[in-house]
Amino acid sequence: MASIRAQFEIPGKMKTWSIALIAIGILAFIIGLVTKATHGEHGKVEFIGTLMYNSIFFTLVCNASMFFICATTLAMGGWQIAFRRVPEAISTVVPWFGGITWLILFYVVVIDHNHHIYHWLDEKAVDGDNILRGKKGFLNPTFYLVWTTLAIGLWILLGRRMRKLSSQADEKAMDAEEGQRYIWKNTVSAALFIVWFALTVGSTIPWLWQMSIDAHWYSTMYSWYTFASSFVSGMSLVALFVIYLKNKGYLEFTTQEHLHDIGKFMFAFSIFWTYLWFSQYMLIWYANIPEETVYFQHRVLGPYKGIFFLNLIINFVCPILILMKRGAKRNYTLITFMAVLIIFGHWVDFYQMVMGSLSKEHVTLGWLDFGIAAFFVGMIIMIVGKSLASKPLVAKYHPYLKESIIHHT
Repeated sequence: MASIRAQFEIPGKMKTWSIALIAIGILAFIIGLVTKATHGEHGKVEFIGTLMYNSIFFTLVCNASMFFICATTLAMGGWQIAFRRVPEAISTVVPWFGGITWLILFYVVVIDHNHHIYHWLDEKAVDGDNILRGKKGFLNPTFYLVWTTLAIGLWILLGRRMRKLSSQADEKAMDAEEGQRYIWKNTVSAALFIVWFALTVGSTIPWLWQMSIDAHWYSTMYSWYTFASSFVSGMSLVALFVIYLKNKGYLEFTTQEHLHDIGKFMFAFSIFWTYLWFSQYMLIWYANIPEETVYFQHRVLGPYKGIFFLNLIINFVCPILILMKRGAKRNYTLITFMAVLIIFGHWVDFYQMVMGSLSKEHVTLGWLDFGIAAFFVGMIIMIVGKSLASKPLVAKYHPYLKESIIHHT
């Protein structure tokens, strides 16, 4: 154990790239603030909407890393211990991105009270609309902000508890009894996170943050769709950092066997996302009920048609053609390419989910979107790098470490 490279040192290029991307993002924010936010309601909605979908997407993607840790913990899956510090490091971004998301949503709901984004904020419109009046019990500023605060706050607290427990595996060797107690503590903490994750990401949060933009429309598959999108992107992000560390000579216990299983998650949840995409679209198309088809009208027949079906090519066709073979899931180059493509594809999907409802007549995808995304990418690189360097890359006293080392698929 003493001979492995257990401590990550942040390379100079990593720092440079993170600072450069953050600077690009800040510059894009300032220019957007001057050229869009102060030039009419349409420009303001485009500016705020861009901040919203970027912050929501990257928050959910990074939070998916902790979901992966907790899900495999409950499954008694020891195979991920060899690289567990990678998703742990990614999850340390959640307090930062969660805070940014909270500030943006607080501004929209309380300070700006922008009913052009959330129609249910217009009290007169609600009073004269039976559908909005029926949803008033949860589509109101108080419930929205309280539930948003609880959701983000408990993601942070429960995620921090899991990371704190993980750090205990660096302190001393455990005998059988201590190891059992340690695994039990992890299991209980993981269960708490999973339950809260199910009550938020798996149900209510996508309804409040995204689906309520189209307050008259609803889909029972929407939250699962959002979860699948964020989780497959989260696994792709884990794959990128694992491959990066392997190329730098770290994570000696992480092998092609582990990468193969990460690739399986990327492949499987790309198919799961497609199943939800097709099920949601097909049922609404087949029923052809006006109050349901209104969501897809401008996405399938209008200006967003190209983007809407591009999602299917990037997020389904490419993964099933490239990742189906066993060898592809063990190939560093192919996994890297597919991880970047999947993250980009689902970022575009979040764009059309939010901006497709805020700007129905025009596709606004441009420099502002990529600039704001660059800020979040730069923040991920910087925060994850610092987190990886703050503790050993392998929890050498974890009871399941041996199982992970000999993992074979």
